[in-house]
Amino acid sequence: MADKVPQTYANHARLVPGFHFVAAFLVLVNLVFTVVQIFRRPSPSTVVAALAAVTLLLVWWYERSFAIAVQDRVIRLEMQLRLQRILPDDLRARIGEITKGQFVALRFASDAELPALVRKVLDEKITDQKQIKMAVKDWQPDYWRA
Repeated sequence: MADKVPQTYANHARLVPGFHFVAAFLVLVNLVFTVVQIFRRPSPSTVVAALAAVTLLLVWWYERSFAIAVQDRVIRLEMQLRLQRILPDDLRARIGEITKGQFVALRFASDAELPALVRKVLDEKITDQKQIKMAVKDWQPDYWRA
């Protein structure tokens, strides 16, 4: 991934212009257009078109949320395996206390800083992903996220 811009907290969020901007815009334009058509020319076909537009919006929304849910499950599994390997015994016993959001945020920490960061997150009950990510000193990029 040498051709990639180095990833940091500031630029780690992934936006896919064709999906997040173009497709979202077209789906919303379609929805607005069909709703307007219901009021201008009410008919069974405009109602069906509006239902299809709502369906398209739901499909657009859920395809992203399903991909993120699967990605979060993979991150949880990856982090559990990683933590089993690098945490001291006392922290290894506490892996079950780590929430999905904490796993997702902790994944950016290097192996060297992860034990101390996990201890801090668990002891201080830090659940805010932004706060956890901001605490990462040696950012490990994730270029494979969905």
